[in-house]
Amino acid sequence: MGRETQQLEKAPGSQGAGMSEAEWQTRVELAACYRLAAHYRMTDIIYTHITARVPGEDGHFLINPYGLMWEEITASSLVKVDVEGNKVSESPYRVNPAGFTIHSAVHRGRHDAAWVMHTHTRSGVAVSCLAEGLLPTNQIALQFYGRVGYHDFEGIALDLDERERVVASLGSNVALILRNHGLLTVGASAAHMFSRMFYLDKACEIQESALAMGRPLHNVDAAIAERVVRQYDELDQGDSEIGLEWKAHLRLLERLDPGYRS
Repeated sequence: MGRETQQLEKAPGSQGAGMSEAEWQTRVELAACYRLAAHYRMTDIIYTHITARVPGEDGHFLINPYGLMWEEITASSLVKVDVEGNKVSESPYRVNPAGFTIHSAVHRGRHDAAWVMHTHTRSGVAVSCLAEGLLPTNQIALQFYGRVGYHDFEGIALDLDERERVVASLGSNVALILRNHGLLTVGASAAHMFSRMFYLDKACEIQESALAMGRPLHNVDAAIAERVVRQYDELDQGDSEIGLEWKAHLRLLERLDPGYRS
């Protein structure tokens, strides 16, 4: 994992037989992402997904057990699947094929996208319904200036043919707004993926509030917006800022319920 990752202790007896330490660490971090998303109210009951590539296992990924609420998910309950969403290890849980369609496309199409998060939050879906999408109206939104793609709605993601179009829409961006649908972020680590979703959703909330005031909006000048993106990139060098933020999230989880590590 990246330098920003805080090593998380595994619960005694919880690691599955034959499971590598790298897989267990990924499971614990992915369970942490689900619990954090639940805490920050980014869930959709049992729907939408956060997925991670299994280190050292080509074509294998971890996904949430279909039917569990996100605050119930633990490291050991996550399901290992192949690129088609088929289970490759024993699990009593189902997998949502529609949910994995989008994720498998991104994991396959972007080598750096080891972690993928997709949400249907109220503000995220609201902004996805706007023709203009995310507006450069505030500092938080500017983190994504020129770094977010858009994908037109094609219906519930059951069509495997849509996967290539999703990848094309994402391009080299760190985020994707699925029009009339929701938000998606990617990262080489749990820390980067989760931070991007946290702030993309917050940017959508701010935009929703600004539009609700019914007053003219003031977009940031393009030259300034480009400068702010470079500033964000500089802050992210060496993972220092993201790393501190991720560790803070994990400390919060330890106070709330360390059971996600089991």
